[in-house]
Amino acid sequence: MFSWFANPHRFLSLSNWLAPACYAGGLILMIWGMWQGLWVVPKDDYQGGDIMRVMFMHVPTAWLAMASYSALAVMSFIWFIWRHEVADVAAKAIAPLGAVWTAICLATGSIWGKPTWGTWWQWDDARMMSVLFMFFLFLGYMALRAAMDTRQKAARAGAILAMVGAINVPLIHYSVEMFTSLHQTASVITSSGPKMSAVYLWPLLSCALGQSLLFAGLVQTQMRTEIRDRRTAKLRAQLMAGG
Repeated sequence: MFSWFANPHRFLSLSNWLAPACYAGGLILMIWGMWQGLWVVPKDDYQGGDIMRVMFMHVPTAWLAMASYSALAVMSFIWFIWRHEVADVAAKAIAPLGAVWTAICLATGSIWGKPTWGTWWQWDDARMMSVLFMFFLFLGYMALRAAMDTRQKAARAGAILAMVGAINVPLIHYSVEMFTSLHQTASVITSSGPKMSAVYLWPLLSCALGQSLLFAGLVQTQMRTEIRDRRTAKLRAQLMAGG
């Protein structure tokens, strides 16, 4: 079922055209969504006026930050159980990008929060703290891998941390329902359907899909570089052993 993750050559062939397609589609969707969100849709005085336009960057980055950590945990699990090399390559590629997206989520959330809630940060807010913890999980994953003296040890240590840390993702999602939080409950993905007006919903979804495609393109680019670096290192080791 997961044999695709054991074949770097197959991945390189697929990503050769898929990565550019992700970049192109992502840019188109992001440009349209941000244009609509920043200049076309009416401001919402209930949400703070024009500052609510930060939503079109903040909400997609928040979704993608959680999705990227989930992907990191899944790739780590696949490597840990089946030892498929491409899964480890994917996990290593996802981590720094996930950290960047999480940092943007935290920054835009603070920018939105200051005029809306009157504060840049609230240390007792469960949503804020769980997202900050996820950011440190990404950093910890990268630091742990870098501290290991072999690739196998790095992959194993990173995979264990990623899988254990995955419990934080549902905590982020349900934190506004389980604990006291300045954040509102879900307004897009709910059991009764979206609560958000379509005039805001479609640009928001366009930005979210656009960011997702750009993220996928960047991950593939990082993976291609990592696979080639590993091949070069393996060839160099063989030459040194043979010489």
